Amino acid sequence: MIWKPNVTVAAVIEQDGKFLLVEEHTSQGLRFNQPAGHLEPDESLVSGVAREVLEESARDFEAQYLIGIYRWHAPSSDITYLRFAFGGRVIAHHPERKLDEGIVQAVWMSPDEIRATQSRHRSPLILRCVEDYLAGKRYPLEIITHYD
Repeated sequence: MIWKPNVTVAAVIEQDGKFLLVEEHTSQGLRFNQPAGHLEPDESLVSGVAREVLEESARDFEAQYLIGIYRWHAPSSDITYLRFAFGGRVIAHHPERKLDEGIVQAVWMSPDEIRATQSRHRSPLILRCVEDYLAGKRYPLEIITHYD
């Protein structure tokens, strides 16, 4: 048997002291997450996170740095995730754009609101990525090499 983690990309987006999260339907009910999702074939990590932010929040995102790389094993599904979390900025918002299936809404939350809603987080990675961002973790995108 060959074991492979699920590679995901996520965006940690802060504006005016609040962070962009999405509320989405999951098998555990409504949960919060950063705009995030699976890396697609032949997609770079940076283009993947931009695509996920657009699909889930109707916003154009420019990744400016890597916040961290996280490995998490989800006990409920027995799946291991390898998450690449990026920080950056929103370039534009397209409120008329339909959000991805399962996404209820995009919301802005303060760090205290994020901490207070941990029981509704899709994974422990949501708060950890925000805390790492607040701690100033920033790694240049140049540490990532993508071969076509």
